[in-house]
Amino acid sequence: MIDSNYRTPYQRLIIEPLLKKAFLKGISPLTVTLIGVASGIFIPLFLYFHQSIAALAFLGISGFCDTLDGSLARHKDLSSPSGAVLDIVADRLVEWAILLGLFLYAPESRGLMTIWMLGSVLLCITTFLVVGIFQKNASEKSFHYSPGLIERAEAFIFFSLMILFPNFFTLLALLFGGLTLLTAIIRIKQFNKT
Repeated sequence: MIDSNYRTPYQRLIIEPLLKKAFLKGISPLTVTLIGVASGIFIPLFLYFHQSIAALAFLGISGFCDTLDGSLARHKDLSSPSGAVLDIVADRLVEWAILLGLFLYAPESRGLMTIWMLGSVLLCITTFLVVGIFQKNASEKSFHYSPGLIERAEAFIFFSLMILFPNFFTLLALLFGGLTLLTAIIRIKQFNKT
């Protein structure tokens, strides 16, 4: 919901002014994507050692790079199907790394909840991609973007809360998994109506 409803003001206030900065002229969208992925891949290591602030900082860097890379590609007129594919794969890799890290924080007690979240994410992203294949694209993105209750921003908020408040992990994981699963169900119902 946040991505769908607040992406335009975020783009206008933060990303577009940044795209005009000279230091970004020499940086490729691929570089930004790779920085985002590398940042995300370090999160499990930080969480394993209970370095929550470092994990949160790298989560922020990864999320910011994910919002910047596509905008930079469009700004430089470098958008391509291969870039869109890399972006989707990079997003899933980072999300998997975050879930792995949340598990590694306390593997003896978090296994079932991590599988619950992973399963809900798997079903949700499947509905997102399948609906994107069959719906006509009317956005600036490379494919149809199907909004939902839980989008990337909401997921990162939940992940941040799980990192900051480990004692509430089970409750947050149940809520995140349930809302993510509900997003998948709503998306399929909306698609069937059209």
